[in-house]
Amino acid sequence: MFIIDFLLNFLKDPLTVIQDLIVTYDTLIYVILFLVVFVETGFVIMPLLPGDSMLFAIGVIAATTGQLNIAIVIPLLITAALLGDNLNYFIGKKFGSYIKEKQRILFLKKEYIVQTELFFEKNGVKAIILARFMPIIRTIAPFVAGAGSMKYKNYIINCIIGATLWVTSITFLGYFLGQISWVKHNFEKVVLAIIILSILPLIIKLFKKK
Repeated sequence: MFIIDFLLNFLKDPLTVIQDLIVTYDTLIYVILFLVVFVETGFVIMPLLPGDSMLFAIGVIAATTGQLNIAIVIPLLITAALLGDNLNYFIGKKFGSYIKEKQRILFLKKEYIVQTELFFEKNGVKAIILARFMPIIRTIAPFVAGAGSMKYKNYIINCIIGATLWVTSITFLGYFLGQISWVKHNFEKVVLAIIILSILPLIIKLFKKK
């Protein structure tokens, strides 16, 4: 129950959660943020961890309070994303058929895998890059790539591009917009907008499918 409450709070208000963690753990916050990104991208059964909103909050904190060093956090989280992606790819390669047989494992639903496979069929190798900016699919895409027939060479090139674009773009967006007073005072609305924009492609795809 504690973990679920923590995740819900993290998804709802990542700015406050991260600032509270900084007060409690000081510089160990870098390790915590590394682990959050690593687990979200590295474990196919954990697709609901915060991603975009957390990166945006990191940028805001770096710009407004200086409690996080953006020169440290960006390369750190790119590394976390790459390591997580590669772990997920090889999990898919090793256990893909077994996991696909299950209807649900923790937060992972079989329909998520099916949707991601359809996304791959439509977009091909570039899906690795595009998936970076889409919650849930971001977590499952490396698994599907490993479970499918995608060669590792093709996968890793797009993986590096996607991870770098994802971390840098959203963190810098938070860094620059976070200096605007309206954003600071309406952060929950901004986070909600980010979440809606990130899942909008999925919503459009579902409507087209119907």
